[in-house]
Amino acid sequence: MKALVFHRPGHVEVNDVPDPRIEHPQDIVLRVTSTAICGSDLHIYNGFFPQVKDMVLGHEFMGVVEETGSAVTKVAKGDRVVVPFPIACGACFFCNHQLPGHCENSNPEHYGPEGGLLDQKGGALFGYTDLYGGYQGGQAQYVRVPYANFGPRKVPEGFSDEEVLFLTDIFPTGYSGIDWAGVKGGETVAVFGCGPVGIMAQKSAWLRGAKRVIGVDIQEYRLATARRTANAEPINADTTDAVEAIRGMTGGRGADVCVDAVGMEADRSIAHKLGNIWRGEVGSIKGLKLCISAVRRGGWVTVLGVYGVPYDNFPLGQIFDKGILMAFGQAPAQKHIDTLIGHLERREIKLDDIISHRLPLAEAPHGYEIFNEKKDECVKVVLKP
Repeated sequence: MKALVFHRPGHVEVNDVPDPRIEHPQDIVLRVTSTAICGSDLHIYNGFFPQVKDMVLGHEFMGVVEETGSAVTKVAKGDRVVVPFPIACGACFFCNHQLPGHCENSNPEHYGPEGGLLDQKGGALFGYTDLYGGYQGGQAQYVRVPYANFGPRKVPEGFSDEEVLFLTDIFPTGYSGIDWAGVKGGETVAVFGCGPVGIMAQKSAWLRGAKRVIGVDIQEYRLATARRTANAEPINADTTDAVEAIRGMTGGRGADVCVDAVGMEADRSIAHKLGNIWRGEVGSIKGLKLCISAVRRGGWVTVLGVYGVPYDNFPLGQIFDKGILMAFGQAPAQKHIDTLIGHLERREIKLDDIISHRLPLAEAPHGYEIFNEKKDECVKVVLKP
């Protein structure tokens, strides 16, 4: 079969690779009908997360069940399904506590309680390095899906692929940033980062009753997309002091909730990059620091952007003085997916309006290039195997 293969940082190719097969009674083999490039894929593409061996990338995919293991009871051959991005058993302590990203069974070689970049990780993810289980991803014609009685969900009748594809990751991830903050209605929510996850957080804020939604970015085309698709009030942090602007919009207090949808790949100066080398850091916490400044005292900062290593100058004193509440981590996609399907069935939200590029799988390397380098006003790439 054909698949998008990571070979080394900055270099991916569509290659012939072996077809997946059933390896465990709870496995299915899925024929992929749609898949997407995620900002998290760029962390591998850019070398922020190490991967030595070749690997099929991709954790946002859906398709049709082609084959099932003997113990699979929840889906059958021919079913059309979406697949949440964490690989989770559904039976361990963390799965039973609705924390599938911390599954104790899906990543046995690298799992552990400590956490960190190179040693003890959480549960497995599709196509996301050997550290996260070494499972091949879904930017391919076919993919093996483990624990099929817990992860995949059947697609409701009447929906196209593109209307439901983002149930796999970016919609539950964006929603988690709002859910962690306990948004109940009437809040001002500021989302730093107007990429796909940030826009989904903005859409989710409205779902949960926010009074005001602000989108912050440095790319005008992404701000325009946030305004058009999520009705966000845009702030260009490249030309405006975003923190002061948010305070000015909130009576000097700051936003009730700030969401970091940027993560470690925030835009950095040359001096900042040199400082990273000196301190042994990867990327930046610039986006997180802006959230901590822009949130009101006693407010929430939730972190959806990925961070991998310790950082100097973490503003712990500021967090303490302001009494900020914080939540971080991989989104518990399986926890939220059924609720989110309900929102779609009631037509309370639209997901496919952020798609900027639709490409055949053969052109996936071009999709990575334009997404990574922010060319051609690229917001979200969907691939068709």
